[in-house]
Amino acid sequence: MATDKTKIPQAIEDYLVAIYVLEREGLTVISARVAEHVGVSPVTMHEMVRRLVQQGYVTFDRKKQLRLTPDGRQVAESVYRRHTLAERLMTDVLGLDWAQAHREAHRFEHVITPLIEERLIALLNNPQTCPHGNPIPGMRVPLVEESVPLSTIAEGSIVEMARISEEAERDSQLLQYLDAHGVKPGSQLLVTQVAPWLGTIMLRRADDEFPIGLQVANKLYVRPIETPAKS
Repeated sequence: MATDKTKIPQAIEDYLVAIYVLEREGLTVISARVAEHVGVSPVTMHEMVRRLVQQGYVTFDRKKQLRLTPDGRQVAESVYRRHTLAERLMTDVLGLDWAQAHREAHRFEHVITPLIEERLIALLNNPQTCPHGNPIPGMRVPLVEESVPLSTIAEGSIVEMARISEEAERDSQLLQYLDAHGVKPGSQLLVTQVAPWLGTIMLRRADDEFPIGLQVANKLYVRPIETPAKS
């Protein structure tokens, strides 16, 4: 699976991964959105777009939408795969929490060689998703029941956590909060209250009851297990 590649500057890899992640989340990829994702100014983003287009990694249409070229997508998928494998190593083997693993994996992803990538895949027993439930590029992911945003679930429903969106993964405080309450892929949750006037959803896992903001709930994907009977 892993192949040798010419060394690409880390900054370019970061921008390509940002575009890739936004595409995977079904968002329209424009410069302002990528700049926010990476954390740079519009001027810096403008210069990087020019550079990415010149090097053949992205296209930029008249609607100012960015799209990865085949070469750009290949680089982005490779880096993102290494990132998710590093996260798996750090959570499953080293015991780091989600926020720590995400932060350290960002550093580690740029130095993983093809040989180390192959060894990680074997060590981790061919993982199919990252710790947050998102598919790892290039790995065979089995078909699963379609998931829906938690924000669409009715009060009184029991759901199974499917995945935490890649956009939500960028919020280290949110990752710590979810990790502390055991909100992980496969965990079952009871929706005890939906309160649009407060902007919150109350969840219960075992004896632990806690709130989730509706905006956050829109980035958490679940599979309904049991829905309340209609009166």
